[in-house]
Amino acid sequence: MDKTLSMAFNNLIDKLQGWLSAIIQNIPNFILAITVMIASYVVARYTRKIILKLIKNRVPQQSIANIIAKISAVIVVVVGLFLALGIMNLGKMLTSLLAGAGVVGLAIGLALQGTLSNTFAGVIISFRKRIQIGNWVETNGYSGEVIDVNLKEFVLREADNNIVVIPNKMILENPLKNYSLTTRMRVFLECGVGYESDLEEVKKLTKEVIANSFDQVQSPENVEFYYTEFGDSSINYLCRFWIDAESMLEKLNAKTQAIIEIKKAYDKAGINIPFPIRTLEFNNKLSFDEKVLENQFSNN
Repeated sequence: MDKTLSMAFNNLIDKLQGWLSAIIQNIPNFILAITVMIASYVVARYTRKIILKLIKNRVPQQSIANIIAKISAVIVVVVGLFLALGIMNLGKMLTSLLAGAGVVGLAIGLALQGTLSNTFAGVIISFRKRIQIGNWVETNGYSGEVIDVNLKEFVLREADNNIVVIPNKMILENPLKNYSLTTRMRVFLECGVGYESDLEEVKKLTKEVIANSFDQVQSPENVEFYYTEFGDSSINYLCRFWIDAESMLEKLNAKTQAIIEIKKAYDKAGINIPFPIRTLEFNNKLSFDEKVLENQFSNN
């Protein structure tokens, strides 16, 4: 019994001495590994600042710029960790970390598939020069001003001041019309005049009114005017002209101004803008056969 305990104790002493020797032998590698980790941390901080300055002017969303800078810093730290493990001859541990990171990454990716899709879509949208905060856009059945683009959602403010929040991936997967990409918009105006009107005079007057109301139109020749149909109570026409505008609100204001000026000019010229009228005629020309009525009542 005493001999067994003595052998166990000696084995323990040998193990401890071996570990101590290994630690003493690896002290330089350990110090170098710590130095590498500290250096990688310092480099990561400077990398984050440099990348943040480089992309700050290109990415209008501050949250997107911050996340990109943080991801860059994390990559630098991870590289430093792998170098430190390699210096300490912990190749097996490095392999285990890579395998574990792969499994964990796969599980997280499956669990957060929708969230990650919106995140990557938000990053892509942020780098698109054709979609900027303040633009007036139409997408997914909504129209409004872009007020925010973050890692999760695309936010619009509609003309009635309602806020619409759309997932980023839906912006990438569906068409988007950006009214702010051009500085000109075409205004469409439909109206009708009475059948008794002089159509040539109506056309000439309407084009002159539009040209005098908007400086960018310059002359009546730049106004398009087409009669479209013989309506129930009026002869209808379509008038089109270009204005300098970058939002739907400016377009609506221009259309409102055009309607007001045209109505004033028509009233002054005595041109009628009719509205649908239904005439009901009542008279006493209906005749009744008294015998037929008496037979019907008697049968009932």
